[in-house]
Amino acid sequence: MKTLLRSQDLSCPSCVAKIENALQGLEGVNDAKVHFNTGRIEIEHDPDAAPTTVLVQTVRETGYEAAVAAF
Repeated sequence: MKTLLRSQDLSCPSCVAKIENALQGLEGVNDAKVHFNTGRIEIEHDPDAAPTTVLVQTVRETGYEAAVAAF
């Protein structure tokens, strides 16, 4: 499954690495890409092992706001 989150408070490129590492460390997450300029966070994951609520909480625990992106 692919989930798209948004974060409005990314202030530096190191934020990208911090969030990607946190998400990729979760069981069930196959890939996570953070786009610094747009605040998009794209996550490929198994929704049973890593539900969306856990993804959002993980980003928040790294110190950044996150919400499910509306299309």
